[in-house]
Amino acid sequence: MTFLGSLTAAVLCCPSTALAAEGAKAASAPIPLWLCIPFAGLLFCIAVLPLIKPEWWESHQPLAVAFWSCLFILPFGFFYGPGRAAETVLECLVNDYLTFIVLLFGLFCVSGNITMEGDLAGSPRVNIILLTIGTLLSSWIGTTGASMLLIRPVIKMNAWRRNRSHIMVFFIFLVSNIGGCLTPIGDPPLLMGFSRGVPFFWSLHLFPIMLFNMVLILFIFYRVDMKRYRRDMARGRKPDISRPGTKIRIRGLHNLIFIAMIVAAVILSGMLPDMPLFKTPEGHVRGIHIFGEVVLGFPALIEIVIILAAAYLSFKTTSPEIRKKNHFTWGAIKEVGILFIGIFITMQPALAILKGMGSQLGITEPFQMFWVTGVLSSFLDNTPTYLVFLTTAGAIGFTGGLATTLGQVPVKVLTAISCGAVFMGANTYIGNAPNFMVKSIADENGIHMPSFFGYMGWSLAVLVPVFLLDTVLFFR
Repeated sequence: MTFLGSLTAAVLCCPSTALAAEGAKAASAPIPLWLCIPFAGLLFCIAVLPLIKPEWWESHQPLAVAFWSCLFILPFGFFYGPGRAAETVLECLVNDYLTFIVLLFGLFCVSGNITMEGDLAGSPRVNIILLTIGTLLSSWIGTTGASMLLIRPVIKMNAWRRNRSHIMVFFIFLVSNIGGCLTPIGDPPLLMGFSRGVPFFWSLHLFPIMLFNMVLILFIFYRVDMKRYRRDMARGRKPDISRPGTKIRIRGLHNLIFIAMIVAAVILSGMLPDMPLFKTPEGHVRGIHIFGEVVLGFPALIEIVIILAAAYLSFKTTSPEIRKKNHFTWGAIKEVGILFIGIFITMQPALAILKGMGSQLGITEPFQMFWVTGVLSSFLDNTPTYLVFLTTAGAIGFTGGLATTLGQVPVKVLTAISCGAVFMGANTYIGNAPNFMVKSIADENGIHMPSFFGYMGWSLAVLVPVFLLDTVLFFR
């Protein structure tokens, strides 16, 4: 059977799983494909309404999210029972969305209390340096941490320019995604792999691939940025500085302590569940019982408390003047919080189908793992997508490779799954957590960002050719 034939058959007949819950129990009836319509509808609204009804969309986002969420929850509750519907939604909100939004909130707050001042002006050379620093930093404080830390300085340095949206697009490509592939701190999928037995520093083996992608994308960026930089200069635009590139002053540097606190909280969340203290005799993670089988684990609770404490201490110890200089408002985190609660709820059927059919896809080659993991990670949460294909690879029965708790996984296959999940999260605004946050902050600062489809145009033109080269060079 062909790959597409396997995919179609799996979608039509895959067994139901408890949505968004690892190791869920099969139900008697399959998850119908039409339950994915609310997810597609919400994505359609995110992509189209800002173009045709921008003012309506700006003020009615909660209404759209509530509509599409109910359009999933009510039919699901009718067919599977209100108890299971409630358990599904609570599992998603408590164990996925809550930690996701708290992490974004904490980094948004702390990074907003760090400001960069000086006479360093945004030019192709300066922007290349900033993007390189951000890309290399992403693996050590996370793609979200690096994005939130550097986005405002990059915006400030390029404030004098008219053509700036492309800088934000390449920022998302590199800092918010590709740079996070070297450690489990960098991106949540790799943290999931670490908790399944992949050694902490194993992903450093991905450095040659990351370096190849970074150099190639930076080269493309330099050509694009230089062309637009010259266009700005020809129009008489010049940075308001006396001595370009001679002085930089960073205020609020003590907030790096709070970023370190947040990074430590993320690491702990991946390590604590394996400790005997946090496990029940049956092997489940201890926590607070919410409803049915939904439990807020103590490791997640510890992570949340540490992150919120870091955000609170950051605000208490930083002058409000710094936030004024950063034009800090709550608009960006509010928009992300509203939209992603709908995305997390409505994508549950798609994740369930993916989990049910993962072993039936018939993919075993590294290049297949790279593209299937990557394409699905572009639209679904890349963490469960990574886990599905890591589990699939472990169950195939490979005799050599890296020993994980899920089975033997060849190094080349694990490399392909890891790169697919991390790199291709850059393909859309919703592919990885910081993407939409960067877009929202840029919009808030007067940068006219591409639409959902406009951004995908950039990724198709820049990233897909690079990923095709990756396939030929690294995954054949």
